[in-house]
Amino acid sequence: MENQLKYKIAISLVKGLGPKLIRNVVAYLGDVEAVFKEKEKVLAKIPGIGTKQASLIANSSPLERAEQEIEFLVKKNIEACFFLDDRFPSRLNNCDDGPVMIYKLGAHSLSGKKLLSVVGTRKVTEEGKQNCRNLIRDLSKNNPHVTIVSGLAYGVDICAHRAALEFGLPTIAVLAHGLDRIYPNMHRGVAKDLLDHGALVTEFMSETNPDKPNFVKRNRIVAGLTDATLVVESAVKGGALITAHLAQSYNRDVLAIPGRVDDEFSKGCNKLIKTNVAALVESAEDLVYALNWEPEKNKTGERQLSMFDEPSGEFGVIYRLIRQEKEASVNFLSITTGIPIAKVSSMLLQLEFDGLLKSLPGNRYRCL
Repeated sequence: MENQLKYKIAISLVKGLGPKLIRNVVAYLGDVEAVFKEKEKVLAKIPGIGTKQASLIANSSPLERAEQEIEFLVKKNIEACFFLDDRFPSRLNNCDDGPVMIYKLGAHSLSGKKLLSVVGTRKVTEEGKQNCRNLIRDLSKNNPHVTIVSGLAYGVDICAHRAALEFGLPTIAVLAHGLDRIYPNMHRGVAKDLLDHGALVTEFMSETNPDKPNFVKRNRIVAGLTDATLVVESAVKGGALITAHLAQSYNRDVLAIPGRVDDEFSKGCNKLIKTNVAALVESAEDLVYALNWEPEKNKTGERQLSMFDEPSGEFGVIYRLIRQEKEASVNFLSITTGIPIAKVSSMLLQLEFDGLLKSLPGNRYRCL
């Protein structure tokens, strides 16, 4: 098996052989080892190869480097998966440009039933952080086995990983470098924590730096590893929109949280929604509905209480009005509903104790 792994790693190192071509070559020859043992003339006849590429394959010598990598993998207890292996995530094999080799540190599976990518700007606003955390918190209540996938970068990425860890959801970080380092270094603590509840994943070997082109390659794994990608905040250009369009090209669901029209880091999300690339979501309820996810069962086999159960009676009237308005003052709620202001204040306090509302400056409230 180690000998086969050597050839699997080696073929990913041959210059000029991209994922699509590697798949074609292996399919044509029937075995990855044959690629390095076949005559140059035979290689040249493979569709998409040609004389020049056949010469590169025949004269390349990546096997020694592959053997060095295996030593590193064994030492660090890292799992290597080739695209033909049973353990390789099937979702990635459905992507035309998906990686042929991935490396994983951590025991969590990459082929769970519910995987959600959460991406966005590195310059996330406080509102964006809150939206990301609240959505993941609410999602965890009825879907405790949803795996949150992101890129361990600044901004939305790290917010998503931290929220997943806080609310007990497994989380996978897809890296743009080898597993012998963590970038950015200040996220090393989160990376260590998520190994107990998820995994670190990359297609890059050890000694690979987080160079700029690698992040675009990383994004296609973030998009392809899951059934849906949620964009929390984004400008009109950036890695999050690249990931969203990649997900769309893979026929995966794309979701986006809208924002104010004059917010720089909402314009990307608004554009995705306006051009019908992404479905509009404002809550975990919207996301679950868009993806047609059924609530999971708890340990006793009973369906959990819906996280979307609303307060009844006048409490429900107040709660729905605040949700509709995004934010509302005590005076506005009293005038609109006709409920005395003293009673509204008391009801708001109770809803806040129940974890449904958050009080804001100016005697205003918003839903959590």
